[in-house]
Amino acid sequence: MKSGSSGAMSDDYFRFMQDKMKQLEDTNNMLREKLVTIEREWHYYQDMRVRYERKIRDLNSELDKLRTPPLIIGTIINKIDDKRMVVQSSTGPKFVVSYSSQFIDASEAVPGAQVGLNQQSLAVVNVLPSAKDPSVHGMEVIESPNVDYSMIGGLSEQIEEIREVVELPLVAPERFERVGVEPPKGILLTGLPGTGKTLLAKAVANSTSATFIRIVGSELVQKYIGEGARIVRELFSLAKEKAPSILFIDELDAIAARRVEDGTSGEREVQRTMLQLLAEIDGFNPRGNVRIIGATNRPDILDSALLRPGRFDRIIDTPLPDTEARKEIFRIHTTKMKLKKNMELDNLAALTANATGADIKAIATEAGMLAVKGNKKAVGMEEFDIAIRKMMGDEHRKYINMKEMGVMFA
Repeated sequence: MKSGSSGAMSDDYFRFMQDKMKQLEDTNNMLREKLVTIEREWHYYQDMRVRYERKIRDLNSELDKLRTPPLIIGTIINKIDDKRMVVQSSTGPKFVVSYSSQFIDASEAVPGAQVGLNQQSLAVVNVLPSAKDPSVHGMEVIESPNVDYSMIGGLSEQIEEIREVVELPLVAPERFERVGVEPPKGILLTGLPGTGKTLLAKAVANSTSATFIRIVGSELVQKYIGEGARIVRELFSLAKEKAPSILFIDELDAIAARRVEDGTSGEREVQRTMLQLLAEIDGFNPRGNVRIIGATNRPDILDSALLRPGRFDRIIDTPLPDTEARKEIFRIHTTKMKLKKNMELDNLAALTANATGADIKAIATEAGMLAVKGNKKAVGMEEFDIAIRKMMGDEHRKYINMKEMGVMFA
């Protein structure tokens, strides 16, 4: 009995110990999993701490920049030596200040450049970028116009003239040097609205790969004294930076009308702007990489000072297209259109007497719109008849010719 009971007790103890070992192993595995989770979270929070510390450093750096006292703007007048220069403060007085090549690029510190000055010592801290009026950069600047001479019809003589005056000095300046002749500084395009003045300027810019800068004369008329003249200076400065470039001034009569003594301050400001324009044109090299083109449909009211030799001394007139020219313009604007087989461009040219190039383009567009509206596969004479009556009829023309000819309106 004793031996049997002792064996049973040893078996129970053995099973107890096995259960206990299993519980300890399960507890150990659970603690290991918790340790792995805690280590993973610790690494995550360490990364977050490093990220937040970096963010705090960035914010502190921004706060330090915001707390930095502002700099005084000055303009370099002259450099004395490698350590000193004469600077005119924005408040007016001139100072001899020091600078260090360790903080600024000495090649950028040239007379006329704007610099930032320390408020206490007036030492040059940095060189500022050149300031330009936003309205100047807001003007239409086309790096390479997508207009070529094949898009202009009926102006072969005008194309030849503008090419020899504008294109040749840019692409073959050695011809002028060999002969010893100076090309005209600027040319003036005259003609009725829609006769192709802007197209001519864009085409010659495209043929020379020049930057095309277009401005309307009325944009140079400003409210405050000296603002218009300043914009003219910065406009010509932009043309020099973008060289080779073509500066096209449309509606030139807005600022270059014949001077009259009406005594108003507005008229005097327009005259100041025109005088600045004349001065800028006089300061250009005729064989330089900037060509000046003006355009107007009122050459009869331009000031004589603008038309004297040495300024706009080549005048190119763009007349109304004749029958052959209108046929060519129709061919240009209908090249991509699907026309019916019985379409004759001669008939269209005969039906559009006194039409400008812009009128013909509008007629072709209107005829195409009528074909689209009627869900037709091609444009026929019927659509062109309706378009011609609509664009050339009295109802449309009365809005164009309502002003008396020879009278200038504001």
